[in-house]
Order: sequence, then structure tokens, then C-alpha cells
Amino acid sequence: MIEARHLRVLRAVATTGSFSAAARELGCTQPAVSQQMKALEQSTGTPLLIRSGREMRLTQAGEALVRHATGILAGLTAAEEEVAAIAGLRAGRVRLVSFPSGSSALVPSALAAMRAAHPGTRVSLVEAEPGRSVEMLREGDCEIALAFRYPEVEVRGDGQAAREEWDDLVVRPLLTDRLVGVLPEGHRLAGADRIGIGELAEEPWIAGCPRCRRHLVEVCESAGFTPRIDFATDDYPAVFGLVGAGLGVAVMPELALESVVPMGARTVPVEPLVQREIVALTLPDLERVPAVGAMLDRLTEATRR
Repeated sequence: MIEARHLRVLRAVATTGSFSAAARELGCTQPAVSQQMKALEQSTGTPLLIRSGREMRLTQAGEALVRHATGILAGLTAAEEEVAAIAGLRAGRVRLVSFPSGSSALVPSALAAMRAAHPGTRVSLVEAEPGRSVEMLREGDCEIALAFRYPEVEVRGDGQAAREEWDDLVVRPLLTDRLVGVLPEGHRLAGADRIGIGELAEEPWIAGCPRCRRHLVEVCESAGFTPRIDFATDDYPAVFGLVGAGLGVAVMPELALESVVPMGARTVPVEPLVQREIVALTLPDLERVPAVGAMLDRLTEATRR
């Protein structure tokens, strides 16, 4: 196997014309240069230098190796510089996947802080619900996935539970997000300090993403009724619009309220208390990448403001 250090010695010998001059250029001893050249010739299985008195010239194999060494060493130097830039956060990238309410309320300030601190690091964002975002992380399509889960452990036959297992991932807790009721302004309970979810048993419902929808059904069934879901949308402004038009009631994460102005709708705390845990996920090896670690820190800081 040809080593880069041997190629550097060969190039120095070819450039300077002697072992002693090459040793001075490389900052080592002449015997060290001689040993490196012997090791290189053993690796290639052919002589690379012809020594005649004080003169030294390359064999045909030596000339070929020096010719290739220039490109190889230049590539290694470029690679070393690029890796050093990434390690020093002067370059690199972080691909982030987030669910919609996280994208609108949590991610922007984290991205702004990351860009201000490390302008050389490129950060991109796409949206996906859990567990598609977790699939993207495992498939190598992103470095960080923002996800959420409810306290209950879901066991289902459609493979969803398997995709939600996070045991092999690094889990960075970010915040606990409470769900609140969303009612039309003219609803009989719109002015209440808080309501029990059972009080909405006869109402038509607007549900969110599939995961939220399942959880809504579970919570309602635990309160003794099955919700009649007339509309389903992942778009929170659409939820407010449907509720404001008097088409039903909903529950919505408080995080979503930070970026949506309710029109014709009121929010009311509901009982029992329903919360979801919001986390940032990455792979153990990715956590050690400086840019990924820095982005995780910025996401954590964003939840403290």
C-alpha cells in the first residue's frame, strides 16, 4: 500500500535531486528520507530511483508515480482543508426536517441564531410529520428531525409503532406542548375558564394529522365517547377557519397558536390535560458532527426564549 507520506518524500527527492536536500525541505534527517524511499520501493515492488555517485534520477516507474503524486497530494490537501473547515464550523451543512407547527414557531429563531453564529454552515429545512421525518433521518436524507410523541405508547398492527421507536436515536428533549380546545366564538363554552373534553361529545370535530387524529380518538374514548370527525387537515390556519365558520370544534397545540391568528375562534384549556413531547432527533454518529451539535444547541436555546 502506497502511503501519502511516502509520496511526499518521493516528490521532495525528485524536486531537490538528493536525499539530503529533500531532508532539509521536509524538516527531517537524511536517514529518515532513505528509509521512507526504501519502504515506498518495497510497496511498489520496483525501483523508483537510480543512484549514481552524487547524482540521482527517477526510473520510469518513479516518473509515473511522481506525476500521479502531484494530483493525489493536492486532492488530500484539499480534503484536509475541507474537513478542517467543517470541523471548525466554517463550512458544512445541516438538513433539518420539522413538523409544521415546529417549522413556524420553533425553528426560525434557531436557524437565525445558527446562521449568525456560523454563516459558513448551510442549513436547509423541509417539512414532514413524524414518523416520516424519522424515516428520512434513518435513510440519510437529513441530519436532524423534529418530532413529537404523546405519553401513551401506541401498539398497532400497521408498523407505525415500529417506526416510532427511538431507541437507536439521540433524543434531545425540547419542550412539552399542551393542547387546548378551539371553539367558535359564539359557542356556549367559548367563555369558560376550562372545559372537560366530555362536554364536547355531541360536537362535530376537525382533526389534524393522522397521529394527532388517533390520539384525539383515544382521549375522547377514554372520556366515554367517540368523536364525530367531519373534517381533517394538517393546516392549522385551515383548522381555525373551519372552527371560526362554526363547522366544528378542535384541539390544537399551543405551539401552533404562536404563528396563527384565530379568526372567529376562541381557545379554551381542556381537561384532562393533554400534552405532547417535542424533541430533536439525530443519529449517534451525527451528534458528534460539529454543525449538527451546534444546530441541536440552537434548537434547545430557542425553546428557552
